[in-house]
Amino acid sequence: MSWILYQKELKSNYKILLLFLVVITMYSSIIIAMYDPDMNSSLEILAKSMPQIFAAFGMMNIATTLLDFITNYLYGFILIVFPFLLSVILCYRLIGKYVDHGSMAYLLATPLSRQQFMMTQLMVLLTALVIVVIYAFGFISIYAWLMVKDASIDMISFLSVNIGLLGIHCLLGSLCYLSCALFNEAKLSIGFGAGLGIVFILIQMLSDVSQQFEILNYLTPLTLFDPQSLSSGEYQAFVYVFILFVSALLLFGIGQFLFKKRDLPL
Repeated sequence: MSWILYQKELKSNYKILLLFLVVITMYSSIIIAMYDPDMNSSLEILAKSMPQIFAAFGMMNIATTLLDFITNYLYGFILIVFPFLLSVILCYRLIGKYVDHGSMAYLLATPLSRQQFMMTQLMVLLTALVIVVIYAFGFISIYAWLMVKDASIDMISFLSVNIGLLGIHCLLGSLCYLSCALFNEAKLSIGFGAGLGIVFILIQMLSDVSQQFEILNYLTPLTLFDPQSLSSGEYQAFVYVFILFVSALLLFGIGQFLFKKRDLPL
């Protein structure tokens, strides 16, 4: 790993990271401000009147507590999609653009090896994802404490949900990382990883809409991230999170191995 390159990439991409943190702040603020225990019955009626729409966005679970409300309306869709988009953009900026623009020749002319380059870019990506998850955990916890006086969040359960969130984004990020490690052209290095992630999200939405499509749950890794089960402390949910981290680690490793072996347009 190159510490100099790591610092350079963080400085080059911090504005993009800040933009996504602002988006998360906005949506989290709006959702938490909507919480009212007296409105749960009204939301339940609304959900029953439009079950397909609510189910598609992972919002069909009835919220009995503030934590249920947050995991239902934030962790079912919003905090999946936006950090994933961040991974897509970062992977291209960290790897894809160097290959697409032919800049790898300049980097490899330095003492920096391919292994060091890929490891450094991986650490930048993981740093960004960790920052996003820690920020979401911290901001939501503090904002909920300030705005909802008569409700509290079980912090251990909420932490478990966020560890699971990090797991699913490590996996989605590893797909983008692998894609950029495999392809030279921007349309492929972006499209393959982003396309797979979008397909997984759409499959998850479709499988939640109707019981007829439940079998589709086996076709998307998003099924392994279950915020409600994590907040309830179910053992199986933690096993799934472990699988997410292991799978991401394997894909990151494969991406680095293939990048070292492939021919680059220098």
